[in-house]
Amino acid sequence: MNDTGTPKRGYADLHEHLEALRKEGLLLVVDRPIDKDAELHPLVRWQYVGGVEEHERKAFLFTNVVDGRGRKYRFPVVVGAFAGNRVIYCIGMRARAEQVQPKWDHAIANPIAPRIVKEAPCQEVVIEGDALKGEGNGLDMLPIPISTPGFDSAPTLTATNVITKDPETGIQNHGTYRAGLKAPDRCVVRMATRVGGAGGYRHYLKYQKRGEKAMPCAIVLGCPPCVAFVAPMKLPLDVDEVGVAGAVAGEPINVVRARSVDLLVPAEAEIVIEGLIDTEHLEPEGPFGESHGHVALEEFNMPMRVTAITHRANAIVASYLSQVTPSESSAIKRVSYEPMFLSHLRNTLGIREVKRVTLHERMTALRRVAIVTVEKGAPRTEIWRALYGATSFKADCGKICIAVSEDIDPDNSDAIFWALAFRTNPAKDLQVLPYRSLGHGPEREQEDVYEQEEDSTLLIDATAKEDLPPLALPKREYMERARTIWEELGLPKLRPQSPWFGSPAGGDWLPYWDEAARRAVEGRYLENGRASEKLRRKGLKPETRFRPDKEA
Repeated sequence: MNDTGTPKRGYADLHEHLEALRKEGLLLVVDRPIDKDAELHPLVRWQYVGGVEEHERKAFLFTNVVDGRGRKYRFPVVVGAFAGNRVIYCIGMRARAEQVQPKWDHAIANPIAPRIVKEAPCQEVVIEGDALKGEGNGLDMLPIPISTPGFDSAPTLTATNVITKDPETGIQNHGTYRAGLKAPDRCVVRMATRVGGAGGYRHYLKYQKRGEKAMPCAIVLGCPPCVAFVAPMKLPLDVDEVGVAGAVAGEPINVVRARSVDLLVPAEAEIVIEGLIDTEHLEPEGPFGESHGHVALEEFNMPMRVTAITHRANAIVASYLSQVTPSESSAIKRVSYEPMFLSHLRNTLGIREVKRVTLHERMTALRRVAIVTVEKGAPRTEIWRALYGATSFKADCGKICIAVSEDIDPDNSDAIFWALAFRTNPAKDLQVLPYRSLGHGPEREQEDVYEQEEDSTLLIDATAKEDLPPLALPKREYMERARTIWEELGLPKLRPQSPWFGSPAGGDWLPYWDEAARRAVEGRYLENGRASEKLRRKGLKPETRFRPDKEA
């Protein structure tokens, strides 16, 4: 790492990223007054619970933000800018969807050390000392939204890169942890203490063991997308995430020394909140609507005394929509985790029959239900090896793993239930495995609870065990023909849900039946009747199958 004066870069900061979204029609600018405490997050939430298709979701930029008392803020707020949908995420990664996983694989294996600069946009404005105190100052000057109005007890920082440093190795960690506001110069940070939880918590324990009463911390809002994306990912321990971000960008990330703590922070960030986390005392934090879908009740967490706030002159406050999935935070994990699972099963374990891995998003926080799609004819041994591999890949993912055939849309829960209902024999196709960590959930996340309690795993083979007739829906050509008429009649806008047509591909279906169906559609069903009359038989039981391909 070398010190340089003026930062140079080829990667996008948040402002440039928003301009790219605007050009693609993916940025909605809201200029009317919006109450950050009661209206802002609920408004964005509607695109996730209002039947809006995933590809139609956008980033929301609020330029006229007020609070519950009518106080106006000078900073705009953006929600959904990093992963409002898959396309937004891919624009931030500067990669097509199929390139995301190879790009992450390469970046993790080939990190690029950051470049230290002396001057940085994130320090254009510096607030320290008494300027951090008093209502309307410090944290209280920032338009931080209330995420779950009616339940949350405070505005909460959500779209964070929380930076801490290992006191022994000096390696920094970036993690996405929430921080509830308590005073203009104080917040409380929540880091997961469970197995496989927060890297920052491991640093906290080391500071405690060394007898140090404070841990330096920087909470960064509005990083360049390539930097923002590394924080919520579970990278290997002792990997400096900013080096991985540099490999994603293809060049070193510019970092600058924080003003009041011994940490390096992203130079092009929007806002940096510097401070010291108390390693002796804890303070109640919450309630807060968590990503596992329930409200997390009050817990004792880590108070942080703010020592400085630095920001760009034209800073934008970034906020994640979390809580019940789907959400922005779940989309970030889904887009990055799914190809990671697929690569593990196909490349690491060599199960070539696996075609896709889908982490069910709605209501399950992406951690509990995994759908493994396997090709027709996959050996039963490989199906089960894929299920074992998926459930063991990440400690907090895949509590329930279901294998399905390629004709099942893994994003359609009704199709999954259909496969479970008609393609599983519970006595043969179901396994329960003990000894699983509780993972992220509504249970109280305290260390003693996780030491005493365990969860288990459910594996289900819901693949087709034999060739089956086509799905009983009209063929695609007839559904499309009917849709044209529907639209001509001015009927309500259609949002097709898979499956919306039937297909004979790969199923138990003969050309003989295809020809008969074509004659029926052409109004020539009487010809079919004359043909079947010639095939009458004696001495058969009703419901005896007729196979024209096997008739003499």
